[in-house]
Amino acid sequence: MTASAIIFTAATPVSAAEGEQSFQHEGYTYVYKTSDDHGRKVISGHRLPGNAPFHLVVKDGRVTGTSGNTNVAFRTAEARGAAGGMAATGR
Repeated sequence: MTASAIIFTAATPVSAAEGEQSFQHEGYTYVYKTSDDHGRKVISGHRLPGNAPFHLVVKDGRVTGTSGNTNVAFRTAEARGAAGGMAATGR
């Protein structure tokens, strides 16, 4: 498996700019873009309502980063199937 361990299958974007994707989870809409950075998948965007930013880095089956003002860290396997519109693959 490559370092780009999470693949989001997004629902139709809601208030998303060109190139952004979105998904819904627990009453929130997450609008984001992905990029690759030296073998790492970078996912950054914001959560609606409230426009809280998030920045996640996926590598070697782990996700680390921030959501709002909170540090987050979890294995990609823990994200599998979250939000119904989001599918994750990983180690």
